Amino acid sequence: MRQWALQDAKARFSEVVRLACEHEPQEITLRGEPAVVVLSRVEFDRLTKPRESLVEFMRRSPLYGADDLELVRDQSLTREVEL
Repeated sequence: MRQWALQDAKARFSEVVRLACEHEPQEITLRGEPAVVVLSRVEFDRLTKPRESLVEFMRRSPLYGADDLELVRDQSLTREVEL
C-alpha cells in the first residue's frame, strides 16, 4: 500500500484515486501518522457486504434435513493431565 502525505495527496488527488481504483488502496498520513485509506468502490463493497449467517450456511448443507444421519459420541473417559 502506497503512503501519501496529506499535502501530496491533495495536490495529486486524481492520481491517488486512479491508483486506488486500478491497483491497491492508498494510505494518507496526517503529520506522519496513518489517517485514512482511499480504496476502490469494488473493494469497499467486497469488505462491507453482509456475510452469510451460520444458520444460512448450515441450511445450504447437503445434510440439511437428512433423516438418516447418525451422530455417534465417543463415550471413552477423559485422560488425566497434570497441571
